[in-house]
Amino acid sequence: MKKYNFDEIINREGTHSIKYDLREKLFGNKDALPLWVADMDFRTPDFVMDAIRQRADHEVLGYTIRPESFYEAIINWNRRKHGWEIKREWISFSPGVVPAVNMAIMAFSKPGDKVIVQPPVYHPFFHAIRNNDREVLENPLKLNNGRFEMDFDDLENKIDDRTSMILLSSPHNPGGTVWHAEELRRFGEICQKHGIIIISDEIHADLVLYDNKHTPLASLSPEIADITVTAMAPSKTFNLAALATSYVVASNPELLKKFNKVLEQVHVYMGNVFGTVALEAAYNHGSEWLEQLLDYIEDNIDFVDEYVKKNIPGVEVIIPEATYLVMLDFRKLGLNNKSLKDLMIHKAGVAMNDGASFGKQGDGFQRMNVACPRAILEEGLQKIEKAVKSL
Repeated sequence: MKKYNFDEIINREGTHSIKYDLREKLFGNKDALPLWVADMDFRTPDFVMDAIRQRADHEVLGYTIRPESFYEAIINWNRRKHGWEIKREWISFSPGVVPAVNMAIMAFSKPGDKVIVQPPVYHPFFHAIRNNDREVLENPLKLNNGRFEMDFDDLENKIDDRTSMILLSSPHNPGGTVWHAEELRRFGEICQKHGIIIISDEIHADLVLYDNKHTPLASLSPEIADITVTAMAPSKTFNLAALATSYVVASNPELLKKFNKVLEQVHVYMGNVFGTVALEAAYNHGSEWLEQLLDYIEDNIDFVDEYVKKNIPGVEVIIPEATYLVMLDFRKLGLNNKSLKDLMIHKAGVAMNDGASFGKQGDGFQRMNVACPRAILEEGLQKIEKAVKSL
């Protein structure tokens, strides 16, 4: 068995990396240690890069189609990893999960409709709703003993005749919750009762930690599947974000037809040849690499938790059940959000995602990306410790 080295430090500066090369523009500190945007500082796996290089050796990059092997890789991966049986005719393409969310809003709602989100939640959800002239309707999550949970009573009470859709983050970003099957069933039944279409963003499905289990929402029942469009991708799992390749799954042919109509209207259905090659290589050969990655991420999360408990009083770590993203709770420090950002960016010299960007429920939090070599993580924690102790 090949042993992968996740301790290797790779210099990404000057590669047009959002994470590294936009620090000065976005944070005002070009030297801040980047522990923010959700890509990994680990090498994209060798079996993916080898497949891309092999295809690049054929030096014609004209228009291409997605072969049946692309769909077979998706079907087989979801069967192996999640016990979810997907049929070929349920699958469509998208150049990313966020574009899929936007196209779904265009397909399944109309301007002025209310679309539900569950903050604190992935901030492009808000943009997708507002940029398409829909109204954000918040069903805030509750933080209960270090785990974000749904408020089902609030959800049902807020649905009215203008509410047409809900955006689900599963597993949850930024909170890291892996929704239990019974939670998802209750959620799905409420939406079914009120005729709400569900867009289930399951991009973090493969990054489940500590023996938790991801349940695809649409796998729960034919009735829930009938109102669900699932968006998935290998990009978070295998560090392929730049290849803009994801897919949606919908067993309801009418929903898929409406989605595909928008996909064709905006003419983004072709994708790119290297994204196709990378998805196939990742899903066909990635299980062993992923197992080692998850072990390393779990160790990194444990390291953060132990370090903070020992060295940074007043800060609490929300242990994620999935993802490589960790919410740090700074609220006990008594800082307003602007002061907290200033402390992290300019005094600690660490760039993390501001919790408030995920909704007002994220005030006082920062989201840390731990998908990096341990040495970088330790350096970041030491910087945060020094800044907090200077207060």
